[in-house]
Amino acid sequence: MPRSASYSTKARQGIMRCLEESSASTISVSDILGYLSERGLSVSPTTVYRYLDKLCLERRVIKYVAKKGEKAVYQLEREGQHCAEHLHLKCVHCGRVIHMDCGFMDEVEEHLKSGHGFRLQCEGSVLYGLCKDCAEKAQG
Repeated sequence: MPRSASYSTKARQGIMRCLEESSASTISVSDILGYLSERGLSVSPTTVYRYLDKLCLERRVIKYVAKKGEKAVYQLEREGQHCAEHLHLKCVHCGRVIHMDCGFMDEVEEHLKSGHGFRLQCEGSVLYGLCKDCAEKAQG
């Protein structure tokens, strides 16, 4: 097997392992590079970005960008999450992402549609704030 094919496979496996171990929160490319480096894998940022882009296109990873110009963060999409169908709540302190898949959102969506003529598209949506744990810690 050529060295590059083996390297690519190890890099991809490492990236996937990192995403799986961090599935409760979001991670950046620099987080992934640090994870890989700690495990003795030397992977270029370009390789990580390209693989993450591929995973996003395959809808296996969700990419979040808070504001234009800020670095993106990523999260592994779990089977059955249907992220295009609900909003996401992201904790600005710990990075945890909560998938807001509840009946209340159906009511909000219907209100927006009937009361304002606005059709909500949830794909890529993120509301920022503090999760319950971080809010409690902040209250001290």
